[in-house]
Amino acid sequence: MAGGGDHAFGAAAEAAAVKDDVDAEVVVVGGGIAGLATAVALRRAGVETSGGRGGVLVLERHAELRAMGAALTIFPNGWFALRALGVAHKLTSRYEAYETSKATNLETGATQVFRFAGTKSKDEDVRVRALDRKALLEALAEELPPGTIRFSSKLVSIDTERAAGDASETVVLRLDDGAVIRAKALIGCDGVHSVVARWLGLPDPASSGRSAVRGLSVFPGGHGVKRELRQFLSQGLRAGMVPISDTDIYWFLVNDTVPAEKDAAGDPAKTLREVTGDLAGHMPSEYLDVVRHTDHGNLSWAPLLYRNPFSILTCAAARGPVTVAGDAFHPMTPDMAQGGCSALEDAVVLARSLAAAATPADGVAAYVAARRWRAAWLVAGAYLSGWVQQGGTNVRGVRGWVVKVFRDWVFYPFVFPRLADTMWFDCGDLVAPCGDEGKSHAE
Repeated sequence: MAGGGDHAFGAAAEAAAVKDDVDAEVVVVGGGIAGLATAVALRRAGVETSGGRGGVLVLERHAELRAMGAALTIFPNGWFALRALGVAHKLTSRYEAYETSKATNLETGATQVFRFAGTKSKDEDVRVRALDRKALLEALAEELPPGTIRFSSKLVSIDTERAAGDASETVVLRLDDGAVIRAKALIGCDGVHSVVARWLGLPDPASSGRSAVRGLSVFPGGHGVKRELRQFLSQGLRAGMVPISDTDIYWFLVNDTVPAEKDAAGDPAKTLREVTGDLAGHMPSEYLDVVRHTDHGNLSWAPLLYRNPFSILTCAAARGPVTVAGDAFHPMTPDMAQGGCSALEDAVVLARSLAAAATPADGVAAYVAARRWRAAWLVAGAYLSGWVQQGGTNVRGVRGWVVKVFRDWVFYPFVFPRLADTMWFDCGDLVAPCGDEGKSHAE
């Protein structure tokens, strides 16, 4: 890895706790996709960084970059954002695009076929690609100078203060190691259970009534699986798989939440037995073969949470110079593969808003106003997509039959194409600092 790759692998010594006070322009809490993308966007928009002091500082509570989630799919809106961040070219050259999605109803044998390519763009770079989550994190981290990411840093309190005669607020953060950080702005990118979102007063995410098992399977000799998204639908279950390389396949199983989740989550062997046995033993052999090749280090089982779209439209997602982005702002179910893509959009819009505003508070207010409606629409669309495709959550009898008829005869032919249009949203460009266009900031 070039440039800032030293810190990308958890060089905790460089980010070790320093007990004295630290000043920063912007502090980003969370070193996941939203956090790293926000830091890169802020730099490209002109917020300078000097070893994490006086510029952008990312606080990551883990000792290294996290790769939880195994893989993710980037749709065109995500690639537009990655272009603006200056990292798209690193990934499009490594991961091939795919154009087809097939959904097979195991109860009837019928298969619905969809094409993602369409006629919206002839640009090769913005086609749909599934990629390794860790590769995306590393591509973003390389754009940041060493010291920007402070690992093993857990936020314990947030306060604001205003100096006499100064109308602007300073955010005061205290970490579990005793360090105190003062910043002009605070961006919470700390996930579904965000500390920053809680401080802002955002409501807790709600349960969708479903959970998902997700894994990455490895075939050292090659898998020979066609590059397309395959989905299999049955009562209360939706399984899927998509190759991300010649050797790796990402797979998932979305199910009505069952008690086994609590017992099996965290135990890879037990999780795989539950999937290939009680939950998905009736799935096609090609799917089960993929599951059995799962890398135990890339396997998770967790409930699917989301924030009520109405709450996103009405909640106080900004207070002075403090706001949230990504899952901390608008957690959503993964049914339209927009969690990561929308976080990348957030980063670009937020950095552009801060760069154009007279004060950080004005910038975050403009960002929230610009993102509320789109975020609420994406959350609602993802929830609807998952609920309908799975035949309703815990819906049985006549109601369940009606949902399935709607899915097969209305949703797939007419509604899903409209939802897919949201995946072509272009969040726009960032203005790079003079002389830095197309250049890695880690160099």
